[in-house]
Amino acid sequence: MSEILRDHADEATRDVPQEAPEPGRPSTSQPVDQAVVRPGEALDLPPAAAAEHVTLNQRRARQVVAMGGGDWAEVTARADAEGDDDLMVINMGPQHPATHGVLRLVVELRGEEVVKLEPVIGYLHTGIEKSIEFRTWVQGVTFVTRMDYLSPIFNETAYCLAVEKLLGVEPPRRARALRVLLMELNRVASHLVWLATTGLELGALSVMLYGFREREEILDILEDVTGLRMNHAWVRPAGVVQDLPDGTEDKIRRFVRDMRAKADEYETLLTNNPIWLERTRGIGHLSQDRLIELGVTGPMLRASGLAHDLRKAEPYSGYEQYDFEVPTATGSDVYARYQVRLAEMRQSLRIVEQVLDSLPGGPVMIEDPKVGWPARLALGPDGLGNSPAHVNHIMGESMEALIHHFKMVTEGFKVPAGEVYVTVESPRGELGYHVVSDGSNLPYRVHVRDPSFVNLQTGGPMAEGLLVADVIAAMSSIDPVLGGVDR
Repeated sequence: MSEILRDHADEATRDVPQEAPEPGRPSTSQPVDQAVVRPGEALDLPPAAAAEHVTLNQRRARQVVAMGGGDWAEVTARADAEGDDDLMVINMGPQHPATHGVLRLVVELRGEEVVKLEPVIGYLHTGIEKSIEFRTWVQGVTFVTRMDYLSPIFNETAYCLAVEKLLGVEPPRRARALRVLLMELNRVASHLVWLATTGLELGALSVMLYGFREREEILDILEDVTGLRMNHAWVRPAGVVQDLPDGTEDKIRRFVRDMRAKADEYETLLTNNPIWLERTRGIGHLSQDRLIELGVTGPMLRASGLAHDLRKAEPYSGYEQYDFEVPTATGSDVYARYQVRLAEMRQSLRIVEQVLDSLPGGPVMIEDPKVGWPARLALGPDGLGNSPAHVNHIMGESMEALIHHFKMVTEGFKVPAGEVYVTVESPRGELGYHVVSDGSNLPYRVHVRDPSFVNLQTGGPMAEGLLVADVIAAMSSIDPVLGGVDR
């Protein structure tokens, strides 16, 4: 039966005319092993139909080209064109745990040495920026908080600062102070995740356990205040959703005291550890000028010796009234970035204490009923929800209050036409929001300058000449969060 089918197939294809090949393009009947691939002309590879002429070993070697799709054929063709038999192209990620998310790294190797590295992004694309255009200004908060999921409070605050600038309003003093309080706790939590994951990847398993242990305490505090451990939507235009619950200040003070002692433990374990020094010192070095050329900000830039911090350069939310330092280092390598992040945790604890010592009284949401979120939330026996007094008012005392509540929640407020760009200093660098309003109750455009997206450019230059094992340390030192990169 197989012979009959084969003969029938031969008869069906015997009389099919063959198209003449285009100038410079290999014929479809030309075997792959005779095809000439020139630099920059990866798309001139023979079509997949020519695979029947390839030997078994060659077919096995080329199989990934047929299955990979996307840019893989171009990448492998470029490597073949160089005529270097020792050059090998491999994929690291996007499922690799050491890429800190669904990040794909296309790595060209000569033995164990990295010749070239290209980050490939887009595997976590959520369309958040576009989705915000179809939601009210308040609903936008629930989207932006999900981008950089390790520092959601910063995204919420930056977005709300932009909306407030368009509205021409300022949140109450207590709301501004509470924003700073939770941002600095969030900064410590983010740096703890970086320290824990980097320690895990470089073999310091104890540091991984300790980092996540301390982060759990911060998440507990955030849950007490916002009702959620992550993706809080607690910061709102013109204020915050609710005040600190009773007992939270004492809980935060205890954490600050304990965390300082824990930071000393981290330094005892790592700072002079010979294995840690061997894996981090001199790895992933980039000059300060190169970092500035690439637009890098945050701990990576400060680890090169430049003390640039938006909390000092362009203060917001009252940062100018707090006394803190901008940590720097000069090594501009993985070790220097470790030093900066550890020092930043100490400075954040210092700010947290000052906020608690000077916390003003008053409301946490603007009193203007045309802008302020109408709900009055409170923690009850069944969790976070509308306060009983507020429910009683809108449901049993005032029809006008109920109508206003309904209109504000469903339609929201209108923002005057205009555009602004607002920045905050996130744990990864300059987080910027370019927000455009056409005068309606929906944003016309929200574009985010996410520091992970910009800083990821350093992966290629840092990796050149490193060993494969050192690529893990270098990429980890960027501290990318792919939710922000692929927003």
